[in-house]
Amino acid sequence: MPHSVSDTHQGVGAATEAREPSAIRGPFRVPAPHPAPTARLLARERIRTVVVDDHEDIARLVANRIATLIREKAAAGEIAVLGLATGSTPIGVYRELIRMHREEGLSFAHVVTFNLDEYYPMSPDSIHSYHRFMWENLFAHIDVREENVHLPSGSAPAKTVDEEARRYEDAIRRAGGIDFQILGIGKTGHIGFNEPGSGADSRTRLVHLDAVTRRDAAADFFGEEFVPREAMTMGVATILEAREIAILATGEHKSSIVRRAVEGEVDVEVAATFLQSHPNTTFYVDRAAAAELTRVATPWLLDEVAWTPELSVRAVVWLSQQTGRGILKLTQRDYADHKLSSLVARHGSPGAVNGMVFNTLGAKIRGKSKLPRGKRVICFSPHPDDDVISMGGILRKLVENENEMTVAYMTSGNIAVFDHDVRRYVDFLERLAAERGVGRELVEQVAQRVYAFLAQKKAGDVDIPEVQDIKRVIREAEAVSGIEVMGLSRKNARFLNLPFYQTGKVAKDPIGPADVAIVRALLEEVQPEIIFVAGDLSDPHGTHRMCKEAIDAALAEMGRAGRAALPEVWLYRGAWQEWPVTEATYLVPMSQEELRLKIQAIFKHQSQKDSAPFPGQDDREFWQRVEDRNKGTAQTLDRLGLAEYYAMEAYVTA
Repeated sequence: MPHSVSDTHQGVGAATEAREPSAIRGPFRVPAPHPAPTARLLARERIRTVVVDDHEDIARLVANRIATLIREKAAAGEIAVLGLATGSTPIGVYRELIRMHREEGLSFAHVVTFNLDEYYPMSPDSIHSYHRFMWENLFAHIDVREENVHLPSGSAPAKTVDEEARRYEDAIRRAGGIDFQILGIGKTGHIGFNEPGSGADSRTRLVHLDAVTRRDAAADFFGEEFVPREAMTMGVATILEAREIAILATGEHKSSIVRRAVEGEVDVEVAATFLQSHPNTTFYVDRAAAAELTRVATPWLLDEVAWTPELSVRAVVWLSQQTGRGILKLTQRDYADHKLSSLVARHGSPGAVNGMVFNTLGAKIRGKSKLPRGKRVICFSPHPDDDVISMGGILRKLVENENEMTVAYMTSGNIAVFDHDVRRYVDFLERLAAERGVGRELVEQVAQRVYAFLAQKKAGDVDIPEVQDIKRVIREAEAVSGIEVMGLSRKNARFLNLPFYQTGKVAKDPIGPADVAIVRALLEEVQPEIIFVAGDLSDPHGTHRMCKEAIDAALAEMGRAGRAALPEVWLYRGAWQEWPVTEATYLVPMSQEELRLKIQAIFKHQSQKDSAPFPGQDDREFWQRVEDRNKGTAQTLDRLGLAEYYAMEAYVTA
């Protein structure tokens, strides 16, 4: 089924009909946008914004637009000049362009490219360089001419940096300017590396990176201390001279800055707001990144809405939070003052609306007696700790309800183990071998190789197989220890070790047939009636999203093969964010003792304790986040006037 797309046009220079892609050549189709938005929406959103259901639709829309431009230019005997970005968001665009090159004959022989930025100092062949990123993810797979590829220099001597920047600007001018520029957006609102304080007249230059930007990049460099403090970047003025701009954002963690860029005032502290003055910019966002836009979060503030049950619940919960009153205490005046009179009119009285929403939320609550019993259940855990972090409460209840449980750890999680843990465990093996004489010679050989490698290892280097294996085994042992707290044993654990993850780097391979086959084999072996799947869209390194992609593909294959009954899918969150009570299908309460047990299980993951290698933007340990989020969900219900619980987990059924 095609995904829906909604859009809004900027008042000046709105896109022409030719820019409204209704289909993509090849096997994929993208639906036409919804009818034109209202004037009130146009006034609120200052950049034309396209909202799609899935991040893959963004890739297809943007790649299709680029392909159209390339073909139009080629037909006219002209070159197409593309401005390109790096990072996880545009990778989907590049993969689709590669597909179109291979399957549809899209040629890049007459395309000239200019990249936005590069870290400084940075060798072109470094694993962290954008030069290498672009060749690995795009240029090496298409017929672009090497002399037509331009990237800012990260290796120029310091005394020549300014001259290199001027040469880069001159090269763009000689090419005739950029026809189509791809942008991402950072959490500070930066485009390229134009950090807070960058002016509208800025050009290509060397900049100091903001602390937030460096922290965002810390996972890629295996530590914030290894992230360069400077970068070469196109300036805001250079970007705004592009004839067409596409800015992309996916995931809940971008929703706040998306709203700021689209609906906020132009501000030198948020470089993306300068795009409001550009006559041909389109912001492409998925539903998660669009979550805080007024038209998504509170559409009743803009215009007349169709009051569906889901929207009614969201509106009443919002009203309760705005007024500080419990749901059953909301009055006609409360509704009128907050532009919700039409909702009351639809139901006849405030009491009717209040009662409907109160009962709807109450019906979501599922204690142990209302949870599955005697079922075959698989919990898919992307990393070896997501099971207990995100669903430790329900996991214990499902065990108590005598369900047949399998916990499937989809990746090794080995890159998230510190090297000092490897040294500690190798030292333990050496001591055990010396003490008991078990495999002493082999242990010494492995230890020597490990110590020699770690002694010369640089940040970001791919571990040798011995180190990768040790890190994998550490996490597997911790995972078993964690589920033992829940009442399970090692026989309930399955370690899938999916191939896409086995790069030894933060960047992973795309999900492939081998990954899907492993997941499908487990599903066909266990034949679960219920599966739990990570639904986190703010996972900073994308593993949760990719694991879900493998599961979805396996289920789709089984459906096409005619399997009579596919399992019910429950989506969990918790590692990064929790489902809001308005979105949750089920809310599962936990007592103080149950939350304590869940935290004990998290503690078993000692390699992630105190300071995890990939903590995201939250300084708290995972157990602290869990405690606050689970208590916070329960407190939300309490403030809405429902029953008071100590803590709660939230789930959505797909």
